[in-house]
Amino acid sequence: MSVHGLTSRRGAEKLLSEGRVFVNGSRAALGDSADAACDRITVDGKPLPARAETVVLMLYKPRGYVTTLSDELGRKTAASLIDCGCRVYPVGRLDYASEGLLLFTNDGDLANRLMHPRHSVEKAYEVTVRGDLEHAERLLSRPIVLDGRAIRPPQVRLLRSGKDKATFEIVIHEGRNRQIRRMCEQARLTVLRLCRVREGSLTLGDLPVGKWRFLTGEERDALYKEGT
Repeated sequence: MSVHGLTSRRGAEKLLSEGRVFVNGSRAALGDSADAACDRITVDGKPLPARAETVVLMLYKPRGYVTTLSDELGRKTAASLIDCGCRVYPVGRLDYASEGLLLFTNDGDLANRLMHPRHSVEKAYEVTVRGDLEHAERLLSRPIVLDGRAIRPPQVRLLRSGKDKATFEIVIHEGRNRQIRRMCEQARLTVLRLCRVREGSLTLGDLPVGKWRFLTGEERDALYKEGT
């Protein structure tokens, strides 16, 4: 259902668990298989839409936007900035106070492959911090434990420094919840700005804040290879 643009993969699982999906007149369940080319699939009594053309795009998410498709607190959503002619979903997330490269797609399989920890897709961030700057690079580079598991040591490089703040490039491979911010907390650093500038081979480049663009064919090919 996700590749047909009806809902996300998680949304499809919810529809199945609620008994709202039927295949050839029989209620479908999680784990069942069906082929839209030869089976009659309905959702809430309506035929499954034709498979949507695959769309992959990148957005420069501004600060002050959530990456969920809706928000119970009424906050602005990153998806509201996109009008590409079909329904797309964010690949992973950037927290409310962070900004930068955020992928969207209607290809649920691609999204799940890119987010799966075993693929270890690199993500690079520019992070401006205040605090113990003398030891910041060493403290950020050390292996630490998050959620009871040791993370792979990140790659940390000083980009620029001033009297009371510094900006580092931090490259991580896992992407645990709020990982960069929690790394900074453990290093006794206050995050002033956090921007994702690269995911795999894709870079944010000169895309303006709040704007989006479709990936080029070359970028899409490279992205699909990242997820295999």
